[in-house]
Amino acid sequence: MLNAGSAPSPPGTPGADVTMVGIGWRQAHYAELMERQVAIDFLEVHSENYFAQGGASLAVLERARLRYPISLHGVGLSLGSVTGLDPWHLERLAQLVGRIEPTWVSDHACFARGVYAGNVVHGSDLLPLAYTQEALAVLCANVQRVQDRLQRRLLVENATAYLRWRSDPEHPAMAEPAFLTELARRSGCGLLVDVNNIYVNALNARHEGVEGDPEWHCRQWLDALAPDVVEEIHLAGHARVSDIQGEIVIDDHGSRVCDAVWRLYRHALLRFGRVPTLIEWDTRIPALDVLLQEAAQARSQCQALAPSPS
Repeated sequence: MLNAGSAPSPPGTPGADVTMVGIGWRQAHYAELMERQVAIDFLEVHSENYFAQGGASLAVLERARLRYPISLHGVGLSLGSVTGLDPWHLERLAQLVGRIEPTWVSDHACFARGVYAGNVVHGSDLLPLAYTQEALAVLCANVQRVQDRLQRRLLVENATAYLRWRSDPEHPAMAEPAFLTELARRSGCGLLVDVNNIYVNALNARHEGVEGDPEWHCRQWLDALAPDVVEEIHLAGHARVSDIQGEIVIDDHGSRVCDAVWRLYRHALLRFGRVPTLIEWDTRIPALDVLLQEAAQARSQCQALAPSPS
């Protein structure tokens, strides 16, 4: 069993003095990236897109793994679900991990599975957790089960939240950074810090009466997280959506990283050091060179600002 004292680092994890920047690899760029033999440190794909036992996509991924380190990033484990994990999903993930031998495997601190009308159903969203001791116990148990099956450390990402749980005054919730740090301590998992998600949540919190500069709140969030448990950073773009109910910010991964998130990234580098960084882009997919430009900017900032190991 993996635990906080014995959980191995993912194979190929770089040292703190190595800069690794990757991009999310989507179908639109399959052929071009392989033909150009693009110089990039790693590729990330969504695990669930490769659960089939064969087919063209899996064949392309097997070719890519011969040239690039691969990160498998999931959206369907539902790690925070009190109904437990879907055995079929976990088994397919384990088979994919055995086949691809990725450098990292990750998913989100959220839930999507629940009971409705007496049946276990899976929603199509990453729903937020209540940061309580009860939710933490469920999350730790599910993360441990995944790590035991995969026999490797899982990275868990902070998610965006478009709704909030009401707090019980008699049993106040933990702050999210403390909740995630405790998850890592108890289960031995690593954390994947999505800087854009933190910023999106801070912008939307203004509608709930949270005052002050959103970037200041984000810096406080980053400073409250234990540096030694952070193993990867995600960067992405977001969108503002307005309707008769007002405006909300959506983590749509459909644009360049904004200036505020770049500033927060620099703050994160000073806090966490040279951890691997990924550029995500999942909607309105641009030309491959646009992703490479974003990756080059991340590399430049990482090399310029991240502290050297002591």
